[in-house]
Amino acid sequence: MEPTASPGPHRVAVVTGAASGIGLACARLLVARGDAVAMLDRDGRALRYAATDLARNASEQVVWAEVDVSDAFSLREARDNLAARLSAPIDAVIAGAGTMSGGSFAHSVPGEWSEMIDANLTGMLHTSQTFLRDLCVAAESDERSDLVLVGAIAGRSGFPRFAVYSAVEAAVGQLARTLRVELGPQGVRVHQVQPGATATRLGSTMSDRSARKEWQSLRHQVPPVDPADVAAAIMFGLDQPPHVTVTDMVVLPTLQDAVLPGVQGTPTRERPRWSLR
Repeated sequence: MEPTASPGPHRVAVVTGAASGIGLACARLLVARGDAVAMLDRDGRALRYAATDLARNASEQVVWAEVDVSDAFSLREARDNLAARLSAPIDAVIAGAGTMSGGSFAHSVPGEWSEMIDANLTGMLHTSQTFLRDLCVAAESDERSDLVLVGAIAGRSGFPRFAVYSAVEAAVGQLARTLRVELGPQGVRVHQVQPGATATRLGSTMSDRSARKEWQSLRHQVPPVDPADVAAAIMFGLDQPPHVTVTDMVVLPTLQDAVLPGVQGTPTRERPRWSLR
């Protein structure tokens, strides 16, 4: 009798920013579903710990590579290495690497802008381009093929003291919209998720003390979304039939709109600084 062939993984997904936050939450859900996962992050120590922990109970492959997504050459090398180690072709990419800096525009540090632009936008561009061939091959096989860009609500709303961060995230949104037009005819679905306040480390290392305190104050006023809830929204998009794309997903804490002022840039006596919508 011929041995029964393994059915293989349901999906084979690449996740950047996978050592923590939304990226790690996505990797956990993918593994729990029986998907194969390639985890990428520049924090090698945290990545090895997270990936090793997930691999213990995984029914499919969990592989990882330490890489800075803003370095196109290193990312290409990582892609080739991961593709050789995976038992099936890549058909989903979740671009979740990113950072955040804030402060008044007049006094913020241009060097921090560059670091944030490199991670949040340049890294997103490199990730999308590096794995595009894999996604197109998957789409040619009439399989689901997905590119997920993890942005932020700041990309669509006024975010005082975070002007550059907001501008970068707005660029991510425009990238998603334009790639959707360009890649849709090839069968590649492009999704964007824009979380509000989320229980991650994002913003915890901002050098501007006032911006950091305001961010922490917001998180105390508004119970943040769990990264697993954002990851669940992403899984919903991945699970749609090939002819359906969940284009933009805004995932906010229930209290966020209630706590923050309703008119952009208009302070109130109770809330003199914050205004997101």
